[in-house]
Order: sequence, then structure tokens, then C-alpha cells
Amino acid sequence: MQAVDAVIRSSLTSEVALVNTISEHIIGGGGKRLRPALVLLSGGMFDKLTAQHHQLAAIIECIHTATLLHDDVVDESHMRRGKSTANHLFGNAASVLVGDFLYSRAFQMMVKLQNMRVMEVLSEATNTIAEGEVLQLMNVHNADVSEAEYIKVIHFKTAKLFEAAARLGALIHPECSRDDEENLARYGMHLGTAFQLVDDVLDLSGDAETIGKNLGDDLNEGKPTLPLLYAMRNGDAASAKLIREAILHGGLDTLPQVLAAVNESGAKEHVLNLARKESQAACAAIAHFKDNAYKQAMVELANFAVNRNF
Repeated sequence: MQAVDAVIRSSLTSEVALVNTISEHIIGGGGKRLRPALVLLSGGMFDKLTAQHHQLAAIIECIHTATLLHDDVVDESHMRRGKSTANHLFGNAASVLVGDFLYSRAFQMMVKLQNMRVMEVLSEATNTIAEGEVLQLMNVHNADVSEAEYIKVIHFKTAKLFEAAARLGALIHPECSRDDEENLARYGMHLGTAFQLVDDVLDLSGDAETIGKNLGDDLNEGKPTLPLLYAMRNGDAASAKLIREAILHGGLDTLPQVLAAVNESGAKEHVLNLARKESQAACAAIAHFKDNAYKQAMVELANFAVNRNF
């Protein structure tokens, strides 16, 4: 991962000072680095890691960082990873444009690998992520989103990059079969889904300092996350009305009452159970691979995704 960070920093240098400043602000701001780590772990399932794996991991992190810069503008967020967001410090215009720079730099890095399959996977992934962002935008302030529709947003917006990361680490190995590639991709999709479901729970139950963002951010933006939808449809009439109004209008005026309604409905347990099933499905997708330290780490990562508090 230190090698990956070195690639990221060397790749993001620009003659434009503001690009360097904002890139360093968000890249250097910490984060779990799960997506680039997933490239290395899936690659290690077959053979020793190479400089190409470091490049691929850096590309994945650049794409992810670009989405964060754009997300924070769309969501009007002021805090991420316990720090002020780039848009809050430097303005929306600068954040959007530097996000564009990160996307385009990621594709420059891809071209240098001279691997059309890598280009195919990442171009599809970035396009799907953009569709997921639009789907989520369409669902804002919509209290009638179904569970299936919400899971589709997760698959597009969040899990797709996990899937691509797990696929890419393996596909550059000659001995990786297409079946192996697909199984690792399924691992990534299930892992990313579990990860987002837990994020949704933490948004309504975590500690702001621990999770690095404000409690109730999604509710404040009028996003109908799964815990809210479940509580609205499985609580009493008063709770359903309260949550519906909160989604329709956004804001945090009724946050304490909404949190109480979510707790009483069993919504957190329901969503965490779904996340555990996704984690188990991720582990099942790689069960047939030979045992090694990388496989064990991927199993531990799937467990971490559902047992974390940040």
C-alpha cells in the first residue's frame, strides 16, 4: 500500500498549483483504502504482485477520489473523514474541475498499461457509477423507493468499483481463468453492497467523530436509505408519517424522533442482517480458491465490512 500511495502522489503532480493542493487534501486525508487494497489482494491470489498491480490500485483510488469530490458538491457536504471537504474549503467549481482532472489522469494511467481488457472494465465501471449517481439523485426526497430500487443504486454507485477492483487484480495474471475473474468480481460486488448497507446504518447510529462525518447526513439531504425505508414501512402509523415527512423535506429538525423510530422498528437489525448475507456471499464466491494469506485477508475484509463502527 505504501507503493500504491507513492504511485498516486507521483501521478497527480500538475503544473497547476490548485490541482496539487486539492488532490493532496483528499488523497492525504486518510480513508480506508479498501478499493486499492482489493486490487492487491485479488492479484495475490495467483502470484506475486507486480508494478502493474500498484498502477491499477492507484487508478482505482484516483477514480474513487474523483467520485468523492463530485459527490460532496452534489450533496453539499462539509465533512468527510473527519476533515472539511474540498468543496467547503476551495469551492464547488474547483472541486468539480479537480475531480475531472483525477478522472482524466486515471485514464491516462490506464492507457500506459496497454491492456484493452483493463480499459474495458474501468470504462464500464465509471459509466455505471455515473448512472448510479443519477439514480440516487432521482430518488432524493422520494419516500416511495422500493428496497429493490435502492439496492440497484448501491450496486451501481458503490459496489461497481469494488467489483472492478477485485476483477482487475486477477485478470492481468495469465493463469487467471474467466471463471476465476467472475468469481472475484462477485466477491467485490457482494463486499461493496455489504459495505454500503453498513454505512447506511452508521449514518443513523454511529458516532460523528468515529465515522468522520455528521450523523444523519443522508436524512439531511432527503436520501431514502434502507433503514429509513424499512422503519417507515414496518413501524406504526405515526412513525411512518414522521419518516416520510423527513425524507420529503430533508433537514435534521426531527432527527432524534426519526432515530427513535428507526431503533424501535428493528430497521438496523434488518439492514445489518442483509449486510451479513452479502458478506457471506462474498466469502462463498472465493471459497474454492487455494488457501493463502491473500484469501484469508479477503475473508477478514468481508467480516470487517459488517462488524465495523466507522
